[in-house]
Amino acid sequence: MDKKLVIRYTVLGILFFLPVAFLLMLLPAKHNYNALDIVKGNIQDLQTVSEYELKDHITVLAFFGKDPLQKATAASNLKELIYDKFKGFKKFQIIAILSPDAKGNLDVLKREIESHEDLKYWHFAFLSDEETQNIFNSLQSDRPLNDDLSTSRVFIVDMDLNQRGRLDDRTEREQENNHVVYDLTSYDCVEVAILKNKMSEDMRVLFTEYREKRKGDFDSSTRRANELKGVTDEQEN
Repeated sequence: MDKKLVIRYTVLGILFFLPVAFLLMLLPAKHNYNALDIVKGNIQDLQTVSEYELKDHITVLAFFGKDPLQKATAASNLKELIYDKFKGFKKFQIIAILSPDAKGNLDVLKREIESHEDLKYWHFAFLSDEETQNIFNSLQSDRPLNDDLSTSRVFIVDMDLNQRGRLDDRTEREQENNHVVYDLTSYDCVEVAILKNKMSEDMRVLFTEYREKRKGDFDSSTRRANELKGVTDEQEN
């Protein structure tokens, strides 16, 4: 047979069989996902103080306070980078807590963030100052609410009223250099990179966790939690 034909058929054979072999290798593999860390449990639900509830939902919880228009940029970023991406997922919702004083500005805020799209899964709960503070105090945060009971940071609460986030938010290089451990318990909506590179990924991981749990084959161990334990053990030793 002509040498050129042999080479041609050999190359074609490799191009055909290599992807098939790769797929066959993947079929028996068990896919494990790293669970998103539980930062704090027993987050106070809203059902006793509003028409909305956190239980049995995957919620992004925001605090827009007494003048929500001051949080228009944060709200727009949250809408574009998180709401638009996850609004089709089952049980997903965003709840923004506002003061009753903010009712007059709500329509203006909605026009700022709507972009001709429906906010079906974005709810606004009007709570008293005390109720707002009580909800916030049930969360873990390294920063208090502003004087107007607002913050540009949002929190992820799972279906079981657990606050989710990262117990260890160090980069790989920081881990290699034994940098002191720091966490990520809330996500600043003014920082676009935080929403795109961290919160979006964490939301995806959380939805994957619940999907795999429904299938009965989710490995609940977490890489970040295990690494954190390892660092703690080293420090104790």
